[in-house]
Amino acid sequence: MENNKQNESSQNQGQKTPNQSNNAPRERRPNPHRQNNNGNRPQSQGENSNRPNPNKKPNPNRKPNPNQEVNGNVQEKPAPNGNKKPNPNQNRNNNQNRNGGNNNQNKKPNNSNNKPSNNNKPNNNQNRNSGNKNRGKRKNVTTVNDTMRASIEINAKVKDATMNPWKKIDMSSKGKIRFTPLGGLGEIGGNMAVLETESTAIVIDVGMSFPDETMHGVDILVPDFSYLHALKESGKKVFVIITHGHEDHIGAMPYLFKELQFPVYGTPLALAMIENKFNEHGLSKYTKYFNFVTLREQYQIGDLKIEWLHNTHSIIDACSLAIETPAGIIMHTADFKIDHTPVDNYTMDLRRYAYYGEKGVLCLFSDSTNSHNPGFTKSEKVVGKTFDSLFDMAKGRVIMSTFSSNVHRIVQAMERAVKHGRKICVIGRSMERNIETNRALGFVDIEDKHFIEVHEVPKYSDHEILIVTTGSQGETMAALNRMATDEHRHIKLKPSDTVIISASAIPGNEASVSGLMNKLIKAGCTVRYKEFSDIHVSGHAAQEEQKLILRLVQPKFFLPVHGEYNHIAKHAKTAVECGVDERNILLMSDGDQIELTTKYLKKVKTVKSGKTYIDNQNNMTIENDVVLDRQKLAEDGIINVVAQISQANQKVVGKPVISTHGLVPDKEDKKFQKEIEVLLETLLLNMKPEALKNHKDIENDIRAVIRKHVVRTKKRYPLIIPTIFIV
Repeated sequence: MENNKQNESSQNQGQKTPNQSNNAPRERRPNPHRQNNNGNRPQSQGENSNRPNPNKKPNPNRKPNPNQEVNGNVQEKPAPNGNKKPNPNQNRNNNQNRNGGNNNQNKKPNNSNNKPSNNNKPNNNQNRNSGNKNRGKRKNVTTVNDTMRASIEINAKVKDATMNPWKKIDMSSKGKIRFTPLGGLGEIGGNMAVLETESTAIVIDVGMSFPDETMHGVDILVPDFSYLHALKESGKKVFVIITHGHEDHIGAMPYLFKELQFPVYGTPLALAMIENKFNEHGLSKYTKYFNFVTLREQYQIGDLKIEWLHNTHSIIDACSLAIETPAGIIMHTADFKIDHTPVDNYTMDLRRYAYYGEKGVLCLFSDSTNSHNPGFTKSEKVVGKTFDSLFDMAKGRVIMSTFSSNVHRIVQAMERAVKHGRKICVIGRSMERNIETNRALGFVDIEDKHFIEVHEVPKYSDHEILIVTTGSQGETMAALNRMATDEHRHIKLKPSDTVIISASAIPGNEASVSGLMNKLIKAGCTVRYKEFSDIHVSGHAAQEEQKLILRLVQPKFFLPVHGEYNHIAKHAKTAVECGVDERNILLMSDGDQIELTTKYLKKVKTVKSGKTYIDNQNNMTIENDVVLDRQKLAEDGIINVVAQISQANQKVVGKPVISTHGLVPDKEDKKFQKEIEVLLETLLLNMKPEALKNHKDIENDIRAVIRKHVVRTKKRYPLIIPTIFIV
């Protein structure tokens, strides 16, 4: 018993506070491991009754109150020094009794009854609250020493050099070049431009374009060659550089060579297509000017070095140009899109773009045709998948029309024909010529046994025939239009026929294509056109492809080309997004001459440009005044006046002959003729006798009087042709 009492006494002594006496009521030291240990604790004399109890533990089953202070006893400390490492032991036990000098605070709890207690378990809520208390107050800031700072500066310089490789250009160079677009800006097609130095000029492409509905009797338009005549007279060496064989890049070559002859450089297919044109125009002797180029090889042309780079487009053998000039490197994309899965598996030579970009490009000229289209242009191969579906659905003949130069698309249709056991019939002069040229050069590898002539078509069942033909633009004389109007000598359309129009309407041809569609549907055919989204894909780059070229090249100056003004303006905005300084971009129109050096880009003058009208029926030029007269006749009509005037009495002898066309309806002819007769009589009465001595003066006076009357009454400006006889 004594020992027990003694032990009990010793335990009680360990729980007394230093100021506790034997007679005073016993006050226990708070046990930090008891859940509710302050319910009856007497308050010491100097203790604040509102002071929260640091030793009170929350109920582990109760959710913590986010608005409640975790530990009211702990005084908040200012944020630590950023360089001071945090103390990992600081938050271990925020509920410890922090009374100074109390050696018992680190003692283990007295479990005299040896009963297991849940108070020894860690309190997760308490630790979580402790972490929230210190969150955001201590930051682990990395110490930046001199070595790290030097590395950051070096990497920044490397990045700047990567994003601005044009800074490698020798800014002390005194070289100067001029660029003059003569076609292809402000329009779709008709591409031609001149790049010149002090001694050399290169003409990049010589293309044609199509007329609008106001150019009556005109089949094609070719650029005005006046500036090329001036270059030849100046003594400069002039060369023609061809990028690819589309009509809007080579279609005007025969008309140029009828006036001027220059050395021509291009890939074999492009020059072979030009040769076909020369043969048609009787210019075969000029093929001696042809120079066939090899890709990735530089050619010294005057004082320029030019390299042809392979790109992907809607024709085989399309190329871009890398031109080393006295002022710096110029890159011209020509027409392109970035097709990663082309039909022939020859992708665009992007590595060569990057190579020249790394050397430092002074100026980039880039195709703007599809600059409004976001994303990427689809691969040509998706059209082949659409052909699979269309051939499966077709029960009778398949008639496919597309651009005659788009050989990859034609080949895909032919391959499906071979797969489905169909014979191939090619109709249309340009289509036949292009396919034979590509077969001769090895670009089309389909055996002769799969082809038949047009007169052999009736020998086969309808489901065994594929007809590949021209006329996707609704041209009046094209084979497909003649079939639709039942004017073709060999092919008569049937209700079982499936007509595939694998092309989009060139701007200005929408009405013609719509008219063709109406004729085909009236003939009972099944027409496949825009209801299949992948029946046609563009050959021009969309915005993301344009961005890729801009980022590969990273030029100092940028000149968007090929397209209407809204296209080049949109392309310019894309270039600004890709890091080209807005001050280093110019928007051009045909005839604007741009001067370019390492230091500036500016417009210096305007040269003569325009269009020459061509009648394809005789391959002859139509003079401008003839086209203007046709436009006037179509818009305002014509008035013919034939009269005899007596010199003796200044009166009209007999009745004048007055006829009109396109001005008044037939039922009003007599009324209008009477009005003109009265005008003539009044004019002659007031005319001086000596005026009758000059036929031209009388005719001019009559023309002026009639015009004034028609403008006042009809609000039109007709062509007036007076024919006067003085008797």
